[in-house]
Amino acid sequence: MRSQVAEQRRTAGGEALMGFGMAAMAVPAAVFTPPDWVWWVCAAVFGAAALPDLWRARKCPHHLHHLVGAGSMVYMSLSMAGSPGPHHHHAHGGSGTPVVTGVLLLYFAGYVLLSGVRLIPAARPAGAGSTADTGVTDSGGPGWGDRPELARACRLSMGMAMVAMLLTM
Repeated sequence: MRSQVAEQRRTAGGEALMGFGMAAMAVPAAVFTPPDWVWWVCAAVFGAAALPDLWRARKCPHHLHHLVGAGSMVYMSLSMAGSPGPHHHHAHGGSGTPVVTGVLLLYFAGYVLLSGVRLIPAARPAGAGSTADTGVTDSGGPGWGDRPELARACRLSMGMAMVAMLLTM
């Protein structure tokens, strides 16, 4: 969110919303069981978050991933809202459609593998690289808002969390 590029700040904001939502959904029912209406609110929030990505996905394929992620959160929220009994944690019931869960699980597992491969450092020729490539500003200090490896590592961890959430459905 500290980037000088507006699009990167918007993307980071969407990813932060997704991360906070995933963290809230991962709290075990033994710690806190919210009222049933909370899942409907979660579904509405993530549905609203998906709308801008639906429009932006036309130009940037990364927004398609955000759209799938937000749709997955809507799906999991609705699954928990529709499951009987206490259902704050995914493992409490066999909610959700197995085919949809399986497709999302395959998508995110593939995303995690691809993201992991992208984190492997590539050899660069001596003297190659620019400020955008290295994340170093003109003053020689790190430009933390524009470090692609940090963004990739965060996306990898969120993808792994999504896999874990889908596995428990």
